[in-house]
Amino acid sequence: MLTTGIKGSSSVIVTEANTAAAMGSGELQVFATPALAALVEKACWQSVAPELDPGCGTVGSRLELDHTAPTPVGLTVRCDCTLTAVEGRKLTFEATMSDDRGPVGHAVHERFIIQNDRFQQKADAKKSAD
Repeated sequence: MLTTGIKGSSSVIVTEANTAAAMGSGELQVFATPALAALVEKACWQSVAPELDPGCGTVGSRLELDHTAPTPVGLTVRCDCTLTAVEGRKLTFEATMSDDRGPVGHAVHERFIIQNDRFQQKADAKKSAD
């Protein structure tokens, strides 16, 4: 059952592949903001996945992200999240991100509960709508 207070976390080691230079979001060898966004989404969706009905999932719909400090290659970035609101199918999370040396960001993330098959069919229908 989905209730506020569900917590989750995810982490990733910064490599050449998830730097700003590699992801096209800048020129430097530091953890890319798009990679930080993906880490937030991963922590949030994984935190509630075990509580969903079979065949259901969540999709991100909004992300307010503050990326406040750089992380160089070799360090680990961690995201800790908490489900703060459940409004029908809309879920709201707060997240804090840190690396081995301290805080690197904060986020508020919204996700919606969906029926996986129906959502995929809707997306696939766009391919044949010429």
